[in-house]
Amino acid sequence: MPATPDPLRILLLTNRDWDNVGDQLIEACAISLIESAMKNLGWEHGSYQIDSRDAEIIPQRYRETGDTSLLGPARAAISNADLIVFGGSPLFNYAYQDFYLRTIKTLELAQEYGVPAIFSSIGVETFNGEDPKAIALKEALALSVVRQITTRDDLDSLRMFTEGTGLPTALVADPAVFTDLVLGPAAARPAEPRTERRIGLMVTRAGIFKDNGLPFTARRQRRFWRDVVTELTARGYDYRLFTTGHFADETLLDQMVKEDGFPLRKACIAVNSPEELQAQLTACDGVIAFRLHASIAAFAYGIPCIGLSWNPKVPYFYQSVGLAHRALPVERWSADEVVPALETAMAEGVHKDIAFLMTVYESLFSGIRSVVAPDNAVAPYSHDQLRAELQRYPGTTPQEYRAKVTRKLRRAYEAYQRHAFVPAQPRSIGKMPA
Repeated sequence: MPATPDPLRILLLTNRDWDNVGDQLIEACAISLIESAMKNLGWEHGSYQIDSRDAEIIPQRYRETGDTSLLGPARAAISNADLIVFGGSPLFNYAYQDFYLRTIKTLELAQEYGVPAIFSSIGVETFNGEDPKAIALKEALALSVVRQITTRDDLDSLRMFTEGTGLPTALVADPAVFTDLVLGPAAARPAEPRTERRIGLMVTRAGIFKDNGLPFTARRQRRFWRDVVTELTARGYDYRLFTTGHFADETLLDQMVKEDGFPLRKACIAVNSPEELQAQLTACDGVIAFRLHASIAAFAYGIPCIGLSWNPKVPYFYQSVGLAHRALPVERWSADEVVPALETAMAEGVHKDIAFLMTVYESLFSGIRSVVAPDNAVAPYSHDQLRAELQRYPGTTPQEYRAKVTRKLRRAYEAYQRHAFVPAQPRSIGKMPA
């Protein structure tokens, strides 16, 4: 192990501070994989530190105003790091989100302080060479501190973003494919007076389809779930409605319970931690889901799932694990199509390509080694070794749980304020609104 007076400092940037629990799974798995890679390289606990932060280390207020005085905390975190790892988040998103802006500024600060950066299993949006936002991101990725970029989905676009840089790139598994090992096995199911198999129905927010150019309204989603429940019930299945925890997803689910006749006992309105998502998900024999990391977590636990493809990242995941037929496009979003597809998936089961799952660890190991131990010739762990070495998620403490809920409420209030206090638009008299 290299002699150093101070611990090596790794700054991990994910969407950790978000209320979509799928992002919390990414963070937990990324931390465990980094710890395994460091042990693999001979670094003991105490010889390094992982500072896990929200990728929104560049504050929204700075992105809105350009006030550089707001960058103090980001400068402190980046200048104090020996390595930056961007882990498993959609850090290139520019189509209707501004993730790309914070990634650009983070890299500019890393360049200023000479801190190497690697991107591990990130989400990549389709590259558009005529979009100035994509061009700006491409220019930032050419900075010399960037050492490696791997993606969980669009490798072709990643190669366009990095064209001419010579950067190592690859398609790898999502870190959350190790959720079952990092969170641990599901708790034993309590004895229940039921014989029906349970299907998890995972609702998503109303606006996600409009944001992605799909003509699928909240009303249509609600009708879809009603039809699915009718079909499942007719076929003898039990069901459970829940989400991955985004407050806007929960808002729609709450509305469905209040207005669409779904019994409250059949729904879990609030999911705030990885443990709560695990408990809901692993009580199911099959799942129908919109959110990507609902599909990935179900896959990790060996639960057959049908992914409803509202964004290219959903079919990319299913293709990568050899289950492309389980990702259904919007044209097939009907109970008559989805329920039989799920029954087929449940009959087939879940089979894992271990070699592909290991790509996220092997590439992360390689990227970290290139920075902290370039002369170390040790091989990455095998799958069996990794299973034995992966550190378990320590669990959400009561204090952490309260903090998660507080942040979630703050975002809910902010979203309400954005919508509630928009000045009313004049409307023509004598014509009903559409």
